[in-house]
Amino acid sequence: MAKSSREFLYGLNPAFECLRAGRRKVYDAYLNEQTYQSGRLSKLHDLLQRQGVPVELVDKGRLIQLSGTREHQGVVLRTGTYPYVRFEEVFETQHPRLLLLDNVEDPHNVGAILRSAEIFGFTSVLLPTKGVPEVYPSVVKVSAGAAEFMQIAKDCTANKYVQLAQEAGYQVAALDAKGSIDLRDLAKDVPEKLLLVIGGEDKSVGQFILNKAEHIVRVEQQGKINSLNAGVAAGIAMFALSGQ
Repeated sequence: MAKSSREFLYGLNPAFECLRAGRRKVYDAYLNEQTYQSGRLSKLHDLLQRQGVPVELVDKGRLIQLSGTREHQGVVLRTGTYPYVRFEEVFETQHPRLLLLDNVEDPHNVGAILRSAEIFGFTSVLLPTKGVPEVYPSVVKVSAGAAEFMQIAKDCTANKYVQLAQEAGYQVAALDAKGSIDLRDLAKDVPEKLLLVIGGEDKSVGQFILNKAEHIVRVEQQGKINSLNAGVAAGIAMFALSGQ
């Protein structure tokens, strides 16, 4: 079955950032008929009107039906699908910081990582064709709309991305609980061009990448339990390696 060319984006931040970014077509907007004149929904309504987006006022049940969730915050946009870029575009930008997600299977973690990535300057992101979710509306929602401003490719395997990055002059740092290098040590001398690889909680970074990486990095912990999930660990690593 052919993949749909449209989807339903939901949530206040995703809606605002989608309109601000202007990277995908917004066909229609559905707003809560009881609350559209108050708070941020009122500001969103004004922005939609300025941009010429047709607005339909609907009840909560319709918003849940369209979005598939109760977390719509009073707004659903019917838009084009997420605007991925080709991996060539990512490497052509020569951005000094790239991010690769490997085996991160939880959409919530993907969204949380993208939110941190946008904040800390890892705005060029590589998603493998397998093992990592698409940038679904739920992922955009968790990212607080940050994904709308990012350059995200999803057209190669994780191993191929690493190979291409190294050929383009990037050093690879893989985050691993058993890493041989303390994150703080790498942060003292961050490579000029860096690809940071984040693994999942059930499956960590693949062995091929661990074998190829110049740096296998751990986040040193002082507690008695392994309490860092993938999203939190990724945020810590990106902050430390942002080069700022």
